[in-house]
Amino acid sequence: MSSIHQRRGQCHCGAISYIVEGKEVYHSLCHCTDCRCWSGAPMVGWIAFKNEQIKITGNPIAYASSKNAQRYFCGACGTGLFYRNETMLPGLIDIHSGTLDDLDANPPDSQVMVKERVSWLDHFEKLPKFQTYPGKD
Repeated sequence: MSSIHQRRGQCHCGAISYIVEGKEVYHSLCHCTDCRCWSGAPMVGWIAFKNEQIKITGNPIAYASSKNAQRYFCGACGTGLFYRNETMLPGLIDIHSGTLDDLDANPPDSQVMVKERVSWLDHFEKLPKFQTYPGKD
């Protein structure tokens, strides 16, 4: 793989890493209940690439999270990494965008499953902001 449009990422402990090359298909913030339950977060960022654009080092563990979908994670640290659903997203791999080494280089271009978005996210920008932790700045 050349270094043009190359992005890297890894799990928290580094046991699994990946390199993707080329333009992403999309980068969405997903608000579905399934993603929230899987991640423990109010939404999940997914950046999609064609299967042939990714090279994975290490052995992520897969489980069937629904009839047609598999979610992949690191067995050592538990980091969620990939999502595949050949029925809904044929030929694509969704990468948990929070695992990218340089997340700022790829801002999301959409939000999906907003019908399941938690209502308090509407007020997210109004919350107080701290550079580190309250009382530590």
